[in-house]
Amino acid sequence: MPITDLLERNSKLYGDETALVEINPELQEEQRVTWKEYSLIQPTSSAPYRREITWSIFDEKANRVANMLLGRGIRKGQKVAILLMNCLEWLPIYFGILKTGAIAVPLNFRYTADEIEYCLKLAEADVLFFGPEFIGRMETIVPTLKKDHLLFFVGDVCPPWAEDYHRATANCSSAAPKILIDDEDEAAIYYSSGTTGFPKAILLKHLALSQSARTEATHHATTHEDVFLCIPPLYHTGAKMHWFGSLFTGSKAVLLKGNSPRAIFDAASQEHCTIVWLLVPWAQDILAALDRGEMKLENYQLSQWRLMHIGAQPVPPSLIKHWLSYFPHHKYDTNYGLSESTGPGCVHLGMDNVHKVGAIGVPGYGWKIKIVDELNQIVKPGEVGELCVKGPGVMVCYYHNEEATNEVLENGWLHTGDMARQDEDGFIFLVDRKKDVIISGGENLYPVQIEAFLAAMPKIHDVAVIGLPDKRQGEIAAAIIQIKDGETCTEEEIERFCLDLPRYKRPRKIIFAPVPRNATGKIEKPKLREQYCGVRLVEAQNNA
Repeated sequence: MPITDLLERNSKLYGDETALVEINPELQEEQRVTWKEYSLIQPTSSAPYRREITWSIFDEKANRVANMLLGRGIRKGQKVAILLMNCLEWLPIYFGILKTGAIAVPLNFRYTADEIEYCLKLAEADVLFFGPEFIGRMETIVPTLKKDHLLFFVGDVCPPWAEDYHRATANCSSAAPKILIDDEDEAAIYYSSGTTGFPKAILLKHLALSQSARTEATHHATTHEDVFLCIPPLYHTGAKMHWFGSLFTGSKAVLLKGNSPRAIFDAASQEHCTIVWLLVPWAQDILAALDRGEMKLENYQLSQWRLMHIGAQPVPPSLIKHWLSYFPHHKYDTNYGLSESTGPGCVHLGMDNVHKVGAIGVPGYGWKIKIVDELNQIVKPGEVGELCVKGPGVMVCYYHNEEATNEVLENGWLHTGDMARQDEDGFIFLVDRKKDVIISGGENLYPVQIEAFLAAMPKIHDVAVIGLPDKRQGEIAAAIIQIKDGETCTEEEIERFCLDLPRYKRPRKIIFAPVPRNATGKIEKPKLREQYCGVRLVEAQNNA
C-alpha cells in the first residue's frame, strides 16, 4: 500500500480530528536571518503560539500541493526537494509531492549553500520548497540553478526570485489527483549524514515507507488515542518514520520547535502526550534539570506519558536507570536503524525488555539480521562482527552511485558498517562503527563501550571517545569529556573512575571540551578527529 493511502484513509475516518499541532515556545522564526527586506519585518507578538490542522485539512492541503505541481508540469518520477525547519506545512508538502507520483527529497537544514546545491543536482530535483531561514543560502546558488527550476517560498515575505507557496496553492483543487501509485514506485530520496564528506542519496520505495509505518505502530503498540511528541527534524528518517506510527493509527502528533527541558515538559503536559522520542542529550538535560530542582514533576500533567524511547545513537544504561528513578511507570524502548533501512526499527529493544538496556535489541517487525566477519561468514554468538539487516525497508540504491551501492548491498542484505555482537538470548549489542574501532597495540578498542562506562560517572554530562595517532601503539583512546554545568572535575578523578576498566581500555588522553552532536544527536567524530588529531599526533610522537 502506498504511504499516501494512509493519509486519505485518515481523512475519511477521522476528518474532523486533530492530526498535527505545531508549538513554537521560542518563536524561532523571528530569528530568520537573511534577505534584507525580510529582516525589516518586526514581530508583533512575543508570546508562544500554537497551530493545528485536522486530518481532512491535512489531506486537502496535500492535494492542493499535488495539483499545483501537476499543473506546473511535474510528473511521476521527477524529484521535488524540501528545505524547511519543522512546521505545520512540512508534512502536507511532503505528501503533496508523493501524491503526484514524484519523488520527495528532504534536505538537512544544516546544509551549507554548497551542500544544498550539490544535493539538488545529485537528485536532479526540478522543484524546491524552502523556508525563510534559508533565503541567504539560496541567494548564493540561485544564479547557478537551471532556469526552469521552480522555487517555492514557505513564509511571509517572498523574495523576488521565488514564488509564494501559499498563493501558488490557494486556488488549486483540493480533490485527490488521479495518479496511480503502487508499492514498487520510488517515493523518496533521503541523504546520509554526510559526516565523511558530501552525503549520499538514498532511494526508497513506497513499500519501504509503508513498512516503516506498520513497524513503528507495532513496536510501540500505538493506538488512535496516543499523542506523539515529535521534536527532531522532519528531514531525517528518524523523526519522519517515528511519526509514521501516528499516521498508521490516525492519531495526533505534536511538532515541537525547541528541545529545552521546560519546553518538552510543557508540551507533553498541555497536549497530553503519551509517547515521546528523545535524543540522549535531551534526556540528559531533563534529568539534570530535575536533579537541580529547576523543574518539579508535580508542576506538570505527565501521568498519561507512557513511553519514552531513544534512537539515533548508543544509549548509556546509566541514563535509563536514572530516568526510571523519576518515571518508574514509563515503558522504554530504543530503536536502531539507518536511512538506508528507512529509518528506525530494523532492530529494537522492545518495551518489555528494560532488563536488557544496553542492547539495541532484536530484529524488528518484518526484519532479519545476521552478524558476519570480514569474509562474510556468520560469527558465533558473543563474537563481534558487522551487523547486516534484510527486510522490505532496505533502500533501492545510492542514487547515481553504483560503486557505493555494491559496497553495502548484497543479495538483499544491507551491510550497516556497525560492529555488533549477539548474546545467548538473541539480543544484539552495538559495539561501534566499523570505521570508529580503535586499534591500539594490536587490541581492538570499541569507543561505544568506553563511552557507556564513562557516562555513568555522575559529574559527566556527555562523552566521546576517538582514536588519536600514536607512534608506538598505532592509536590511543582519547576521551573528550563535557562536564555537567556547575561541576568541576580533574583528570585524576577520571583516571580513578576508570580503574574499574581493563587497563587496555582506559583512555590515554583526557580532554575537557564540549561534545559536538549533529541534529539527530549523533556525535560528530570526524569533526573531533579533525580538531584534535594533528595536535595530539605531534605530542604523542614527542612523548614516544
